[in-house]
Amino acid sequence: MSPDELTYLAILLCSAPLGFLFKNGSPQVKQRGSAAVGLALTLITCHIHTLHSVIAILGTWLIIKITPRACHFPTLGWTFAYLLFFRTVTYFDLPAPTPFTNAVQLLLTLKLVSLANEVQDFYRTKKQEVASFSKSSVISTIPSVPSLREMFYYSYCYIGLMTGPFYRYKTYYDWLHQIDSLSIPSWKPLVTRLKPAPVFGVLFLIASKYFPLEYVKTDDFYEQAFLYRLFYMVPTFFIFRMRFYVAWIFAECGCIAAAFGAYPVTAKSRPGGGPTVEYSPLERNPDGAKVELEYDYETIKNIDSYGADFCVKVKDGMRCWNMSVQWWLAQYIYKNSPVKSFVFGSAWTMLISAYWHGIHPGYYMSFLTIPLCLAAEGAMEAGLRRHMSDSGKLMFDWVHWFLKMRAYDYMCMGFVLLTFTDTYRYWQSIYFSVHVVAISLLILGRVLALKSPRSPRNTKEEKAETKQENRLQE
Repeated sequence: MSPDELTYLAILLCSAPLGFLFKNGSPQVKQRGSAAVGLALTLITCHIHTLHSVIAILGTWLIIKITPRACHFPTLGWTFAYLLFFRTVTYFDLPAPTPFTNAVQLLLTLKLVSLANEVQDFYRTKKQEVASFSKSSVISTIPSVPSLREMFYYSYCYIGLMTGPFYRYKTYYDWLHQIDSLSIPSWKPLVTRLKPAPVFGVLFLIASKYFPLEYVKTDDFYEQAFLYRLFYMVPTFFIFRMRFYVAWIFAECGCIAAAFGAYPVTAKSRPGGGPTVEYSPLERNPDGAKVELEYDYETIKNIDSYGADFCVKVKDGMRCWNMSVQWWLAQYIYKNSPVKSFVFGSAWTMLISAYWHGIHPGYYMSFLTIPLCLAAEGAMEAGLRRHMSDSGKLMFDWVHWFLKMRAYDYMCMGFVLLTFTDTYRYWQSIYFSVHVVAISLLILGRVLALKSPRSPRNTKEEKAETKQENRLQE
């Protein structure tokens, strides 16, 4: 592991003990203490580059003060424009930021854009209440517009500061003002969530030793047989997954220890977004006795490792990975796509996602391959799968799963190699196999759809898929 990775690991390992300390604190202790810890971590790891996050916060605060009822898109433009400056500071003879500064800036960008949207929704809700003479739902609405000081507290809260998960200001506010936090379980769900992490960690160390990424950049690698070069992307993506599985599980455990993002199961919370239905933090029986509520931590769930590895479709795999950020992208980017089309909306979202990750060409080459894969799997489902028997569909799904994993292997190479030269060289050495297969399946699916009469879809299957799509769109 690199020194930076060891530093991240140390921060993650310390987050759980800190969480237990803050869990039962007063709102003031939680607010100021968590921000003090986060700011200290930022100063220690980012040094003078901490100024970047300060400038982003001040700019957002100014936008909210000037145009609070329409601050979402200006804030989106401001924070993403500042990301461009942040990543090109060396062209202005300024020192390059540390990797930790980049991590802080990435998560801060998401938080500030979300905060601006919450402020905008706050004013919209108040206007609707005045017009309708009724009280609106408060499950996702902030109680008031945060001050500059409160924005700093939220921005530098140590929870999720560098590794995520992303969370909204309303989630943060609910944590500060939790009722009876002693009754919210932390230890048992933490142990349960932590169980797979050691296995993932050991697998990461073993695979990293035998399949180093640097080998792909050597001339010797390209003298190996085609099948070996093709195979190498499989352990590369495996190592990539194991590293992030460990990091995100530890990050979630830091949240769980502090009871951060804990809501009653009846709230039906979603990663990143939080509760979706009205809930009561305290319930009592008719005799006045308090009802013991069941809680979950879905709001801060960032990875579904089983789903990422074993779901069938490319689009489902995306929803299981970095789940809180996926919610942010769906809520603030996909829904605002210039063209209301699934494939175009996905391409637009992937373009923004690539930009958010950085300016390395490998990000764009990888992320912009996803819409092609989505179009191909959609075409094959429409042209072939829906006309197959149940046993045929099962076989189709196994092949689909295999191709999905190879597509992610292939795209991961651009994500880790970063440069255009290294990514292109590797993809060229395996004859752009995934691009070729995806284009071929897209054409085949379209041809089959034209030749085959449209048969009615299975009612049960159609209802399940429609329900899932509607839930994700919400």
